[in-house]
Amino acid sequence: MVQSPSSALYVNPASGNDSAAGTQAAPFKTITRALQQARSGTIQLASGTYDAASGEVFPLVIPGGVAVVGNETNKGNGILVKGGGTYLSPTFAGQSVTFRLETNAQLRGVTVTNPNIRGTGAWIESTAPTIASCTFVECKREGVFATGSANPIVADCVFVRNDANGVSIVRTTKGEFRRNVCQNTGYGFAIGDTAAPLLVENRILENRNGIVLSRSARPVLRGNIIEKNAESGLIAVESSSPNLGSSQDPGGNILRDNGEFDIQNATNPQITIVSVGNQINPSKIAGSVDLQVSQVPTPTPTPVPVPTPSPTPSPTPSPTPTPSPTPTPSPIPIPVPTPSPTPSPTPSPTPTPTPAPSGDLADIRGHWAESFIQGLVSRGSISGFPNGTFKPESSLSRAEFAAIVSKSFDLPLTQDARTFSDVAQNFWAFEAINRATRMGFITGFPDGSFRPGLNLTRTQALVALISGLGLSGGTPLNLGLYSDRAQIPSYAVDKVATATQRRIVVNYPNVSQLKPLQDISRAEVAAFIYQSLVATSKVNAIASTYIVNPDISTTAFTDLTNHWAKDFVLGLSSQDVIQGFADGTFKPDTSMTRAQYAAILAKAFNPNPKREGTTFPDVPGSFWAKSAIDQAYRAGFISGFPDGTFKPNQNVTRLQLVLSLVSGFGLTPADPNVLTIFDDRSAVPQPFQDRVAAAAKADIIVNYPNQRLFNPNREASRAEVSAMVYQTLVRDGRVAALDSPYVVTA
Repeated sequence: MVQSPSSALYVNPASGNDSAAGTQAAPFKTITRALQQARSGTIQLASGTYDAASGEVFPLVIPGGVAVVGNETNKGNGILVKGGGTYLSPTFAGQSVTFRLETNAQLRGVTVTNPNIRGTGAWIESTAPTIASCTFVECKREGVFATGSANPIVADCVFVRNDANGVSIVRTTKGEFRRNVCQNTGYGFAIGDTAAPLLVENRILENRNGIVLSRSARPVLRGNIIEKNAESGLIAVESSSPNLGSSQDPGGNILRDNGEFDIQNATNPQITIVSVGNQINPSKIAGSVDLQVSQVPTPTPTPVPVPTPSPTPSPTPSPTPTPSPTPTPSPIPIPVPTPSPTPSPTPSPTPTPTPAPSGDLADIRGHWAESFIQGLVSRGSISGFPNGTFKPESSLSRAEFAAIVSKSFDLPLTQDARTFSDVAQNFWAFEAINRATRMGFITGFPDGSFRPGLNLTRTQALVALISGLGLSGGTPLNLGLYSDRAQIPSYAVDKVATATQRRIVVNYPNVSQLKPLQDISRAEVAAFIYQSLVATSKVNAIASTYIVNPDISTTAFTDLTNHWAKDFVLGLSSQDVIQGFADGTFKPDTSMTRAQYAAILAKAFNPNPKREGTTFPDVPGSFWAKSAIDQAYRAGFISGFPDGTFKPNQNVTRLQLVLSLVSGFGLTPADPNVLTIFDDRSAVPQPFQDRVAAAAKADIIVNYPNQRLFNPNREASRAEVSAMVYQTLVRDGRVAALDSPYVVTA
């Protein structure tokens, strides 16, 4: 039996049978069997325990389009999935995992326990799933681990009595973590590497520490309650820095009654943490924290009054004895998920008349966006208020955006009409929402709602415009223009890159700050839409110093013009993996030493150790690349020589480069016959041919100028190292693939 689309499978560990049909009357016994059959739709779990004794085979991998559902109302009480199986993470080595979720997979209303060593309840590896209304309890390490370029939505869950962390977020993870409870665990959230997740309205209490940030983590915190943690509420170490609000977007976090400090800034060198609009006791702060009062004025009526929904607090689990400080979790580097359009409660769609157009808008005279706004007003795309104002700094709802888009563009209605549960036919923006969705500018949510009163972020506006207009042609290299590019959600990278290339992005007051997660203002929407009309040749361009110029990124190095590896180099440079020289050059054809290569490995992959370290007599403690060499060695990327030396100044050959990447990523050796694609196959030593074949199959090898010549014994140039390191990032899903004729495909 193959599950038909939209059908449901049923599982009951007590009365089910894996030879049954999986219907409600004849359920399967195991989730394992249901997952083998499911192609889409729901797997509904009955009460009971799902473990190895009942026949489960872990890890349980939920594919895209499949939802494993228990009881969301009580957060999975009575529906326990217990156990774990080995998963080899490409970014974090071997793990014990209960669930692993693919993009668009869902886990809802289930209790999860992984009692194994290094046990994780749900593992998210460079995917974008949803986990909602679940309970993660007594996992041996953490409830949820997000790594790679993950972009999950984790909402309304309870994390209690997990040994290390409630949630671990590492590498370049982004995503949204909303309304969760973390209690009686080691660290509530551990966030490291360059992760930049959005944490909204979570309650983090009675843990050893509330939130621990390490490395270069950049999470965004809004409306969280962090209280009664044994040591500190929020700790920042190394070069991490939380976003605790701005004058236009106050944090709204409450940090109180934590044992030692509410905020402990232990960054080195010291980075001042700016806190705007948060409730914090100044006497419980350690380190440099700039406390600012929010200067946002009292809101005035907008064209569409939207009642603010009060957050529904997640039920707090009854505390059990405070965990013993014995298990001392090390701060796990955690990527910050970039928030995708994750919904908050939908306001009721009160019918409200659209404001009448205004001629002279008094409050935009001299405003940075005056020309953009007047351009749209003259076309009838946007209007002011009856009192003659425009309110350029007010935020904009999804309904208001749909109204502007429907007036600004006249495109074919290519999408089917949809009925949204929260948009009645008498709602003021009903027709506009229908037209905007049918043109492809904006969509609803999986639960069938539109959420018309939900504010739109700057990222969401750009994604909507690029999607609706069907524009393409961007390159992720353009994102190097933005100092806050780490906060761009993974789902939006290509669309934002395209918007940048098409000169649709307008950033005020700092052209290099995209502010991707900030609610968009009426002025900014006007600028984006006007520039979209320019990009589609509907209006004349206007001059503004705030329009982002994508050509800047192509002049990063003076000696890369027309070089075959330019895009590879700029791709790594935009991620701060590789740098040029003080004279503005990159020297792409210069050889690279083993020490320089180790430094790139450490920057690009930040690899975890797989073996004990060693001491090289020719790498003293004062050597500039010692820490990078140590890290690359312990991760298995690079080794020393039989005489015990490392030879840091010896140049890397192309064969050594490829073998290093294969070893570090643990690629499975492949059939050496793959190498018939190379005219110089015989130059590859026989013992290494299977590993070079593995690299070829993984699209890691780049051969210039002749794709059929591997040249294994030639010294690798800086350009060649950049190209092959970039290709490994492509393999991991961390960067977009480039269209290069020199990438070997086997």
